[in-house]
Amino acid sequence: MGTVTIGVSIAVPEPHGSLLQERRTGFGDVAAHGIPTHVTLLPPTEVDETGLPAVDAHLTRVAAAGRPFPMRLSGTGTFRPLSPVVYVRVVQGAEACTRLQQGIREPSGPVPRELQFPYHPHVTVAHGIDDAAMDRAFEELAGFEAEWSCTGFALYEQGADGVWRKLREYAFGGPVVPPQAGHADLGRGTIASR
Repeated sequence: MGTVTIGVSIAVPEPHGSLLQERRTGFGDVAAHGIPTHVTLLPPTEVDETGLPAVDAHLTRVAAAGRPFPMRLSGTGTFRPLSPVVYVRVVQGAEACTRLQQGIREPSGPVPRELQFPYHPHVTVAHGIDDAAMDRAFEELAGFEAEWSCTGFALYEQGADGVWRKLREYAFGGPVVPPQAGHADLGRGTIASR
């Protein structure tokens, strides 16, 4: 047995996930077709294939302790010039994402991954493309809005073809946390004109 590359993320639900993936492809990000639209909880991490059952058990425990929470995306941001990324901002649910990723990467767990940069939950919409296309992504998605109730996360494996495939979903174990007043229309998403 060898190693596999895994990642853990919160999927952006439909129709928002496909819309953002199509837009990312349209900006010229050739890797976009193989990357489901998501908020990362564990970045690409190489693990021994024999360690996958321990990873699965750990993620099951983390999810069981979790509670559903409202997620809201709004507008764009960028990590440039530090990193060539344009993203849609997580404006509600960021604290819950931060707690989840800390639990997933805990030092005593099977994936005690150190991060290259401080954790900042986001949805990548352009990565490593030319500056003009990055600027276009930043401008054209500036009015994007979506919200939903996050009820769990998923484990993915990257294939030899570079495509990320879902291995398993993990549902949170607790009751649903109601959305804040004024955000009852969960599941909607728009790109407003500027």
